[in-house]
Amino acid sequence: MDIKRLIIFVVFSFSILMLWDAWQAKNQPVNVVSETANAAVVDASLPAASSAADINTVDVNNVEKLAPGERIKVNTDLYKAEISTIGGDLRHLTLNKHRADGKGEGRFVLMDDAAENSMLYVAQSGLIGADLPNHKTVFTSEVNNYSMQTGADELKVTLSWAGNGLTVDKIYTFHRGQYEIEVTHVIHNASGIEVTPSIYYQITHDSESNQGSAFMPTFTGGAYYTDADKFKKIKFTDMADANLSLKTKDGWIGIIQHYFASAWIPKAGTQDEFYTKQLADNLYAVGVVNPVGKIAPDATTEISATLFSGPQTETDLEAAAPGLEYAVDYGWLTIIAKPLFWLLSKIHGFIGNWGVAIIILTIMLKAAFFKLSAASYRSMAHMREMAPRMQSLKEKFGDDKQKLQQAMMEMYRKEKINPLSGCLPILVQIPVFIALYWVLLGSVELRHAPFFGWITDLSAKDPYYILPILMGASMIVQTYLNPAPADPLQAKVMKIMPVVFSIFFFFFPAGLVLYWLVNNILSIAQQWYINKTIHAETLAKKGSAKR
Repeated sequence: MDIKRLIIFVVFSFSILMLWDAWQAKNQPVNVVSETANAAVVDASLPAASSAADINTVDVNNVEKLAPGERIKVNTDLYKAEISTIGGDLRHLTLNKHRADGKGEGRFVLMDDAAENSMLYVAQSGLIGADLPNHKTVFTSEVNNYSMQTGADELKVTLSWAGNGLTVDKIYTFHRGQYEIEVTHVIHNASGIEVTPSIYYQITHDSESNQGSAFMPTFTGGAYYTDADKFKKIKFTDMADANLSLKTKDGWIGIIQHYFASAWIPKAGTQDEFYTKQLADNLYAVGVVNPVGKIAPDATTEISATLFSGPQTETDLEAAAPGLEYAVDYGWLTIIAKPLFWLLSKIHGFIGNWGVAIIILTIMLKAAFFKLSAASYRSMAHMREMAPRMQSLKEKFGDDKQKLQQAMMEMYRKEKINPLSGCLPILVQIPVFIALYWVLLGSVELRHAPFFGWITDLSAKDPYYILPILMGASMIVQTYLNPAPADPLQAKVMKIMPVVFSIFFFFFPAGLVLYWLVNNILSIAQQWYINKTIHAETLAKKGSAKR
């Protein structure tokens, strides 16, 4: 195998690894339990009303038009929210600190139920049993507009319901500087009889919005975490095939998408059932249900859970719940990707520019792999110096491939050159490159982060395609630094590869292209230096042989 075949092998191996990584991310198995199996796994200690199958979900025949009700508007430092009096649902959520997609100056809308949008994404909660209110019940509110006051650390929004001698206050508590919304139900039983309700929290989402592009597909779907099962993703197609029913006393369940997440986090230690349900052809619910317990006459019970809804910023995720940081999905190389992001964020903390931080991290990685890369480049440099002699052998032996191979192996032995010595160092680096690829692709910190000049968003493609063109040019330079292949087909492949890669990178985020460009420039410098050194050594050997 000559060095050109090796390079082609490594490039296509890298491509296969990338495709395999993407396939795994989109086809992870998930533990699902069918409707008939649910009955067998329900814990005997749970009241029958606590089963997810008993939740009075959205009417399947009217899922696209949730009853609007009156809207309670909420303004905090992080959110502009709208809560409907129907069920006390969180129907609209705008993130004040994050811009909308594209070049617009509006803020990012995470949740919405507007009829003109294809997206339906709401957070719901309710009670089961004793005719208590669920997410279809009408609540009342004394105030229709709430604003977090300057200097206040929290804002409470209260909705109320009364009936059959029972009263329920549903209280949203928004905290300054936090993407965690506390949702509390205060139940007072004046009915004269004991009641044993259950409570559920769910997120309803369509299966069509936020699916990424053909060149940059991203995952939007369900996800959950428990200490026993760890992090699992659930595709909407999996929800359509079978319902999830999972007993646990810890963890969270929610919806994740590129850069953002929403998750219900029940109190630790409660006896929970995580569930998924298909509500219509393109509408699904994920949630958790647990028993409230017995409420005696004239007694009051308070039960609460936390709704995280915001960007997948690592510090916010880690603060909200154990395992929520895995919502930033780096795939099967998380063990490498997380330290890389940690290092990247530390560099950014000193520099203040994510583009410069990417450049510095690339230089640091190149320095860490300097010796391994040098072994590969020395092998290529030796092959480059031997190219004229190899061409002579091919002319000498013509079509006799067996004798040609024997002569080449003898030449390698005499020159103490292993043509495969550069393979292992390159393969060792590939997992790091893939991990960094996912870091740059999945980190919300890079969303709308400017570099300089025309690069105003490192998570979006270069608007003028300057970086992809420069990257293609750097690949052409690398091709000329490598030994020229004698095989005409290989020569054509090596010439067309920079063009093909450049076209692909036209659609990649600018931050990712910046990384590849800097890496290529450093590789060119290292390879040029080693080529020059090996050429000098070869000339010195020839001079000594003549004397």
